[in-house]
Amino acid sequence: MDTYSADVVYQAISALFQGTNPKEQEKANKWLQDFQKSIFSWTIADELLHQKRDLHANYFAAQTMRNKIQNSFSELPPETHEALRDSLITHIGQIDDQTDSVIVTQLSLAVADLALLMASWQEPISDLLKVLAPHPASIWPLLEVLKVLPEEIDSRFLRLGANRREEVHKQLDASAECVLEFLCMCAQREDLDQQRIWRATLCTYSAWLVIHAFPLTHICDNALSQLAFRLLSQPAETSGKLHDNATECVCALLSCMATRSGSLDGDAQVARIFDAVCQLETAYHLSVAHEDTDKTINYCRIFTTLCDTFSFDMFEQQQAMKGLDLVLLCVGHFDYEVAEITFHLWYKLSEDLFQRYDDKLTARFRPHIERLISALYRHAQMESDHDGLIEENNNFYDFRRKVSDLLKDVAFIVGSGACFKQMFIILQTPNTTWESTEAALFVMQNVAKNILPDENDVIPKVVEAILNMTDQTHIAVRYTSIMLIGELCDWIENHPELLQAVLNFLLYALQQKNGLAPAAAIALTSICSACRQKMVCHISGLVEIARSLDSFQINNDVAIGLLKGISLILTKLPREQLQPALREIVGFQLQPLAQLLESSHCPLAKGERSDPVYWIDRACAIIRHTNPDVPDNVEHPTVAILNDAWPLISRVLDKYQNDLRIMERTCRLIRYAVRMVRKQALLLLEPLIKQIVVLYAVQHHSCFLYVGSILVDEFAKTNECIAGLLEMLQAFIEPTFGLLQLENGLRNNPDTVDDFFRLASRYLDCCPLQLLQSSLITPIFQCALIACSLDHREANSSVMKFFINLLTWGRSSNHRHTECRPLVTELASQHGGALVMNLIQASVFQLHSYMLADVAEVLTELKQVVPHAQIQSFLAHALDALPKKNSGGYVTATQQQLDEFSNTVLRADTTKAVSQALKTFTRLFR
Repeated sequence: MDTYSADVVYQAISALFQGTNPKEQEKANKWLQDFQKSIFSWTIADELLHQKRDLHANYFAAQTMRNKIQNSFSELPPETHEALRDSLITHIGQIDDQTDSVIVTQLSLAVADLALLMASWQEPISDLLKVLAPHPASIWPLLEVLKVLPEEIDSRFLRLGANRREEVHKQLDASAECVLEFLCMCAQREDLDQQRIWRATLCTYSAWLVIHAFPLTHICDNALSQLAFRLLSQPAETSGKLHDNATECVCALLSCMATRSGSLDGDAQVARIFDAVCQLETAYHLSVAHEDTDKTINYCRIFTTLCDTFSFDMFEQQQAMKGLDLVLLCVGHFDYEVAEITFHLWYKLSEDLFQRYDDKLTARFRPHIERLISALYRHAQMESDHDGLIEENNNFYDFRRKVSDLLKDVAFIVGSGACFKQMFIILQTPNTTWESTEAALFVMQNVAKNILPDENDVIPKVVEAILNMTDQTHIAVRYTSIMLIGELCDWIENHPELLQAVLNFLLYALQQKNGLAPAAAIALTSICSACRQKMVCHISGLVEIARSLDSFQINNDVAIGLLKGISLILTKLPREQLQPALREIVGFQLQPLAQLLESSHCPLAKGERSDPVYWIDRACAIIRHTNPDVPDNVEHPTVAILNDAWPLISRVLDKYQNDLRIMERTCRLIRYAVRMVRKQALLLLEPLIKQIVVLYAVQHHSCFLYVGSILVDEFAKTNECIAGLLEMLQAFIEPTFGLLQLENGLRNNPDTVDDFFRLASRYLDCCPLQLLQSSLITPIFQCALIACSLDHREANSSVMKFFINLLTWGRSSNHRHTECRPLVTELASQHGGALVMNLIQASVFQLHSYMLADVAEVLTELKQVVPHAQIQSFLAHALDALPKKNSGGYVTATQQQLDEFSNTVLRADTTKAVSQALKTFTRLFR
């Protein structure tokens, strides 16, 4: 199959879809992918669509045609565009009731995308209606084309550009009235499959509502809006799919209305739609009575969208509180999945109230939030016959996690203390079931952090009851109680008389084998973090806990958290006690690691005790969080521990050098160790550099570059270290550039780009003159020029940060290292044109809009280094290289728009102004 023809393509399609040999199917798939990229696929796909050999061939041909128009439209000469359009309309016209809907969708997208891309097609909507609307069989595909056309306007694949999008929107606005007339006519036809046409009509209407194509006066009373509400008001008679379509339609209608309110007529229309939605309450109750949860969910979506769309503009009217009442009606539904749909609304409401900081306004919503919390309390209850704890990763566990987040967000509206008391009243109710108790404690757990530490009314009673719980209490109640104790850590810190009893309680739970140990470990970590000074006297017990970690029934992540808590206490120890305690606790992790290095037969099981990462992560947590305050002129109490541990760490680097995961974790340990002792790690500098340079040359793990940047940060300000650090950089450059110059090297190695330019930036921060005077700066700058186009967020940010740090030293206002200024000026003058060209090209064609702020900062810095005339020349040359017309024949950017952008950038005083100009300008090409 080395030549392309319809018959050969058909053979490949048959081999792929009907063959039984996996290798042959894979070979056919690869061949077909290559075929789709070829220029011949245009005509052959068209031929296959005419032949209609079978479903698979038709689908493949339709998909190919859609993909080619979407991704390769520039391959076609402009004089072929009309022939392609006519052929596609012919294919659409040949669709009948038996045509597979997937093929209809692909062909419809192909026609829609062509209409958007083809500038010479002046009136696509009118033409399609004239050709297809008179034929009953073509109504369905015509509706599909009309539906996807507004949806494709913002397709990131088409890159229409702002000018073309504006032109298309004008086309659609001009055609809106005749489209609405056609849709209403379709909805009333009785000679077609009514269910299918209603579904298609409502979907198309929704798509046009979303782009606000219809005038406000046309929206409320037309036959389609009335049809949607009529279908929703009769849940028993409306099919599930049609109910879904009507729901989408009403939600789109609500969103559309929100942007048009404010005028007298607009407010009247909003009120009518609002009343129509409120009248769906009866239908909601009917869906609940018939246990039709899918339709109940649809009503919940509508009620939530009603409140979400109008937000405070609506809520400032008293009657509009009815909207929240409808949402709370849904929250009260027995199925927690219905309640979950409303959660984003409550997040938004709480955020708005928090930002407004208006006590009177907040008070208006307090009754609604109290009802919400009561409903969440009921939904959070476990089944009464549930024996153990809730298993992680099931739906109910995920729901409770979301409830937890929501409670923390909305609690301030009613007050955490009031919420806590509300749940305490439930706990005191006679004959309260265990599941009610557990749910009340769960709610308390999520608001406990914000209760004032001096509260002495309710919390002491709750804590006393928890500490006196017996082993006969349901395991879930005990688990949640332990978690609540952890959340009360700040209150406990203010009530030290209870600390010993709490520690005894948690230590007992930590030793259990029934699932309580993880909760106890998490709670103990919180207590350690909040009560650091008061826990110092318990250090011997904590060291014993660290020794016995593997006897507890907890996973390694929880164990690491506990070690973090213990380390925070170590930080508070007197110097003479810190070193032996820290050495002992670190030793508990390093001894098993040393045993792994000695063992040649122990297979590595990820996440288990035979995994070096298991112990490295624990040691890292200890080092990271033990941070005593030690003056620079006093020996750090941990430097001896680090020096003693270095041979072991070095052996780990050598033995496991092929394993990226182990190398990254080991480098992280080195990072925190060096950060802790800072310049006192000088003895390790030379052996560490020698080892990571050799390992990087062989393995190319970017984490070694990151360790290098830490070493530069700590030691480059010491003159005697700079030469060695520059040699390290030189040793890193050759393997880095070799890797990045491979095919797709930048895209396949974003971590290397990120870490290398972070490293280069650290040199510019700490020893700029020495780097600028070296022969290394030019190749690094040239590599950064190429890396400008990489659309990886962190990697691109590091490249831009390198340019910014470099150019900062060329500012005339920079009075530090003034000898750097001429070096930077020369570099900027020599390579500034290429820099501006690459930045503009990357901004327009590769980078996401959220990345343009960094580009703007580079341009702003460059303006302060090179003369105005020179930056003007750089910019003019870069803009001149951009395409002025798209492959569809329409203008991407007018000369006026190019001049406006250039003038804005040249005149801008701030990075923000340049950033905004870039975002506006790049939209012309997207």
